[in-house]
Amino acid sequence: MTRERDGSGRSRLRGWGGVTGMAVACAITASLTLLPLSHSGDDSFGTKAAGQGATTAVHARADECTDPEASLQPSGDDGPSIDRIKERGKLIAGVDQNSFRWGYRNPETRELEGFDIDLVRAIAQNILGDPDAVIFRAIPTNQRIAALENDRVDVVVRTMTINCKRLEQVSFSTAYFQAGQQVLAPKDSTITGYDKSLDGKRVCTAEGSTAFEALENQSFGAVFKDEGDGTERDKDQLTVPNQLDCLVRLQLGEVDAIVTDNALAAGQAAQDPAVVLKGDKPFTTEYYGVAAKKGADDLVARVNQVLVDYRKGGKDSPWMVSYREWLATGLPGITAPPAPKYLSN
Repeated sequence: MTRERDGSGRSRLRGWGGVTGMAVACAITASLTLLPLSHSGDDSFGTKAAGQGATTAVHARADECTDPEASLQPSGDDGPSIDRIKERGKLIAGVDQNSFRWGYRNPETRELEGFDIDLVRAIAQNILGDPDAVIFRAIPTNQRIAALENDRVDVVVRTMTINCKRLEQVSFSTAYFQAGQQVLAPKDSTITGYDKSLDGKRVCTAEGSTAFEALENQSFGAVFKDEGDGTERDKDQLTVPNQLDCLVRLQLGEVDAIVTDNALAAGQAAQDPAVVLKGDKPFTTEYYGVAAKKGADDLVARVNQVLVDYRKGGKDSPWMVSYREWLATGLPGITAPPAPKYLSN
């Protein structure tokens, strides 16, 4: 997609099929609400809703968070959370349907595909013996935690960064991917990265994202908060419910840049070749984990066991096979998944 200026100086879009393409993009974004997305079978809730290197063990007290990536020891044992999933006969997974190569709906087949989707199916295979025994629910970025707290889903597999703040509300598996925050902007932009070149620029982030937290800590003079954020007066222009909304805002010329995970940004750059990642590398190091409801220890331990098997096999492991299929083009050079860290007690 490219931009050109009309007589009024406003930016208008070319590419993506012109206005029609833009309307499709907006429609896709607007469709991402907390609604069931079925994959075979009944779509209803049914009876019960719901770093590379050596492996390490970390001692931690309940009242401190010194290493958020350290999770429970893997286990194949059942428990109350696993029993509910088996009784239902379906795993309910909160995912994205608009993050290209991570979790997105293939426009030709209408099937959900991507790196996160592959992992969901591996979890379903382990617990239920069927990779298709899944009810997918599209979860906006700012509703991931609420979906778990309100038993709308069993797990969230949606490029969700593990951190201490979130661990107060949900439980996480071991890390399944390493990412980092980076700036996405038009190729011809004067923005050079996460630096002083952001001064005075309008920067878009998703509500409840670690990108927004990064800007709160250091904005370099960027404008990144909407007037009335979190109220009825919130215009959802700079802080938006879904990360993909930022790309639409950028394409419309309503913002100057996006701050997001480089893993997501790479997919967006693949969707729109007029934008690129700015800066030599990410300015943070973050790890994605599978999130579960706080206290669902049996489910977290089972997911960790799934991840043990998912990492096995070197270059032929399920993790590497999925990486090569979905992510290698935009994020080349990764040779292994991040090694797991476990709590010692």
